[in-house]
Amino acid sequence: MAPHPLSSAQQQSVEQLLETMTLSEKIGQMTQPEKNSVKPGDVTRLSLGSVLSGGGGNPDPNTPQSWREMVGAFHEEAQQSRLGIPLLYGVDAVHGHNNVVGATVFPHNIGLGATRDADLVRRIGRATALEVAATDVRWDFAPAVSVPQDVRWGRTYEGYSQDTGVVSELAAALIEGFRGDGWATPTSVLPSVKHFIADAATTWGTSRRADRSTLATDRTLAIAQMGQSFVELLDLGAWQIDQGNSEIDEATLRAVHLPPYQAAIEAGALNVMVSYSSWQGLKMHAQHYLLTEVLKGELGFAGFVVSDWEAIDQIHPGDYDRCVVDAINAGLDMVMVPFDYERFIASLGRAVQSGQVSESRIDDAVRRILTAKVALGLFEHPRTDPALLNLVGCAEHRTLAREAVQKSLVLLKNVGDVLPLDPAGPELLVAGEAADDLGAQCGGWTISWMGGHGPVTPGTTLLEGLQAAGGQVHFSPDGVVDRDYPVGVVVLAEAPYAEGMGDRSDLSLSADQVALLERVRARCTRLVVVLLSGRPLIITEQLPQWDALVAAWLPGTEGQGVADVLYGERPFTGKLSFDWPHSHADLPRRPEATLLFPLGAGLTTDADSIRFPGLQDNAKV
Repeated sequence: MAPHPLSSAQQQSVEQLLETMTLSEKIGQMTQPEKNSVKPGDVTRLSLGSVLSGGGGNPDPNTPQSWREMVGAFHEEAQQSRLGIPLLYGVDAVHGHNNVVGATVFPHNIGLGATRDADLVRRIGRATALEVAATDVRWDFAPAVSVPQDVRWGRTYEGYSQDTGVVSELAAALIEGFRGDGWATPTSVLPSVKHFIADAATTWGTSRRADRSTLATDRTLAIAQMGQSFVELLDLGAWQIDQGNSEIDEATLRAVHLPPYQAAIEAGALNVMVSYSSWQGLKMHAQHYLLTEVLKGELGFAGFVVSDWEAIDQIHPGDYDRCVVDAINAGLDMVMVPFDYERFIASLGRAVQSGQVSESRIDDAVRRILTAKVALGLFEHPRTDPALLNLVGCAEHRTLAREAVQKSLVLLKNVGDVLPLDPAGPELLVAGEAADDLGAQCGGWTISWMGGHGPVTPGTTLLEGLQAAGGQVHFSPDGVVDRDYPVGVVVLAEAPYAEGMGDRSDLSLSADQVALLERVRARCTRLVVVLLSGRPLIITEQLPQWDALVAAWLPGTEGQGVADVLYGERPFTGKLSFDWPHSHADLPRRPEATLLFPLGAGLTTDADSIRFPGLQDNAKV
C-alpha cells in the first residue's frame, strides 16, 4: 500500500476547497467530455474537471504546436471559472504520444514485454511524458496492465505479457518514468492504469458491444476508419470477446489480474480506469465490491477512478439515470461522457437531490480528483513550458525507440544461421508491401484510433532501414521477380486495428500472404519471414518452408531497429511474452494446449548463442 500522496497541509487545502464548492461545481469536476463535443465557454460555465481527446481527436493541422494551442485554450477556460480549479486534459498516448504527427512512436506493449527490460520501459515512460507534457497534456490513459488469456482479443498487443509478474514489473517501471523526479514536477504525467479488472480474461462470444441493427447510428463506431465494412469485420470476429464477460472465479481474478494494480499503486499511481467488461455477469462499472471494497479499501488506492468512453451507458441500456446512479455508487469518481456531458450533469444532480446518490459519495469522488490535481502541482503550475516542444520526436527519443525495437525482436527459427544477414553479401530480395508500410509497422492507436496504412507520421520503414544499412536490396511488393536470389526476406503484417475491431476468430495467414510466400520461396535459396503483428498468429502449416522467423510485433516509427538486428549490428535477445499456439484448437490459453513456441522462447545471435531448450522440437523444424 502506497503512502498518501499529499502532505497533511495539502490534504487540509483540499478539504477547504471542497467546502467552498457548490454541488454543481463538484459534479462538473466529475465530468469528462471529448474535446470535439465541448461548446465554447462550457469549461468555465460548468467547472468541468477534465477534457479528453479520443483516439484521433486531433487538431487541424495535426502538429505539436497546434496540440499545445488547443489544449492550452481549455486550460485558460478552466482558469476563468469561479474557483479556477485547473483542468486535467487526457489522451491515449499508449506507445508514445501516438496521436501527434511527428511524435516518437515506440513499440506496442507486446513488444516491450519481449524485452523483459524494466529500465528500458522506465526510460520510455520518461520520454513519453516529456512529449505529452510538451503539448500541455498531463494525463495519459496508459499503461494497460491486462494479462491477455486469448490472443484472438483485439487488444492483445496492449498487454505486456500473459505472465502476471512481467506485467507488474513493466507497468510499475512505466509509471516511474511518467512520474520522473516527482508528481509535482511540471513534466510529470498522470498515468491511468487500465482496465480494471480482468478485461483480458473475457470469454469468446460474450461481447455485446456491436449490434448490427444499430451500426448506422453508433456514434463511437462511426469514428473508426477501417479498410473493411463493419459487417465484414463482424463476420471475421470483431466484437466477439472485447468488452465481454469474464467467467473466472475470484481466486483467479486475484492471483492473475489484481497484482499489476497493486504494483501500480505502490509505484504511485493516482488514477485507475474501469473496464467495459463484466465479471460473472455484472458490468465492471457497477461492481461496488471490486471498485470500492477491493481497489479503494483493500489496496488503499487514494487516487480517483475514471470510467471508459461512454461505458456507464452499458450498465442498463435505455435507462441512463439508473446507469449514473449505479456507476457513481459503485465507486466511479469521474465519468467519461464524450458526447452528452450536460445529460450526465443533470442526471447526477437529480440523483443527489432525490437521495439516490449521497452527498458524501460526491465529496469522496471530488476529494480524490482534487488530490490528484494537487499532487501533480497543477494549482501552482497549470501550464507547461513551451520549450518542451523541441523534444517531440527528437533524435534522442527516436534513438531510444530504435533501442526498444532492437530488444523486442524475437528470433523463433534460424536454420543454418541464415540470420544475421551479411550487408556485404549478394543482393537481398525483400518482398511484401508491409516492408515499406509505416502504418502497418505502427499498428492501431497511431494518429487515428484504428491506425492506418502508409506514411501516417514521420518515421523509417523496415525497407528504408535495410537500404540505409548499405546492403544491396531489391524490393518487390508482390514478390514477383525474374531471377533467383540467395536469400529472400518476406515481411507480413496484420492490418491495423484497435479494441474489439481487431477481435478475430481466425488468426491464420491470408490467402494472399500464403501466395506471396510461395512466390518468394520459389525464387530464394533461403527464406526469412518477418512478422509484424499484435499477437501470435497461426503459422504451423507454413513454418516448415521458412528458414528463419522473426516476430517483430508492432515496432513503431523506428523500423531501422529491425534492420539493425537482421544485419547483426545488434543481437537477437527478445523472448516471447506469450505462448504461441499450435492451432486454433489451442485457444484460449490453457495448460493442456499444444504450443508451437512456449512463453520465454527465443533464439539469440550473440557470442554465446543460447537456444531455447526443446525449441526445435516444439517448432517441428
